[in-house]
Amino acid sequence: MPLATDDFLDIDDVTPAELDALLDRAAAMKAGDTDPRLPDTTLGMIFEKPSTRTRISFETGMTRLGGHAMFLGPDDLQLGHGEPLRDTARVVGRYVDGVMARLFDHADVEELAAYADCPVINGLTDEAHPCQTLADLLTIRESVGEDAHVAWVGDGNNVGQSFVVGAAMAGIDVSVATPADYGMNTAVFDRAAEFGADVEPTTDPETAIADADVVYTDVWISMGQEGEREQKLTAFDGFQVNRELLAETDAKVMHCLPAHRGEEITDDVLESDRALVWDQAENRMHAQNALLIELLGE
Repeated sequence: MPLATDDFLDIDDVTPAELDALLDRAAAMKAGDTDPRLPDTTLGMIFEKPSTRTRISFETGMTRLGGHAMFLGPDDLQLGHGEPLRDTARVVGRYVDGVMARLFDHADVEELAAYADCPVINGLTDEAHPCQTLADLLTIRESVGEDAHVAWVGDGNNVGQSFVVGAAMAGIDVSVATPADYGMNTAVFDRAAEFGADVEPTTDPETAIADADVVYTDVWISMGQEGEREQKLTAFDGFQVNRELLAETDAKVMHCLPAHRGEEITDDVLESDRALVWDQAENRMHAQNALLIELLGE
């Protein structure tokens, strides 16, 4: 199913049917459908933020698909020396077949997509992480099935915001527990409601995880928020995913990584057989490969 969108800036840039088809393709590719689909294809990868999973999964994925990925860090482009983003977008878009960008400001990836004459994929911004959501949904489909209830516990950050909308599109029930001052943008719940989801946020983690099949958390202090560390550690007291919180449930545990062990999640939970985090990490590549074929293929 060809995607109706030219760019993938957030999870609901695709339709629920397109999302389902992407996950089907990703599952097939993970199962062994690995024929090169993108020969002589180049993906330009623009990074403002450091990366482990995003860089390696896209770079390896493009190689497996028969193409090539080009890392473009802050010191590799004239962007770091004052060139306007729209100028870089116009030029890069004439050289490569697609762009993946991992940026701070979501408005920047939107500007990149507006001026680049090729598909643009959001590899993460401060507002959204749709590629992670693809991997998360694939992981849930594999491990507990789509008739699932997932509890998001912790910061209402970019990963959580994309996940809530993506889960709604996939028919997965979600509950959200965040500290009062660190909740998700209310527009996220409005977007989820468009797909039939009724997400009631709470400030009580125990309420959120009741009847959950999966408990999902992420770091409390994201890149660029290091100055808020002490304030956030105080605000998030009681939100740690640990054995005490999980004592009354047999729910699996998800984390998009990197994890700050001892803060949002304990080492013993992350290393337990509850953890799906390593499947999530692997599934970044499979889900993104499916997306790359749909956006960059014939």
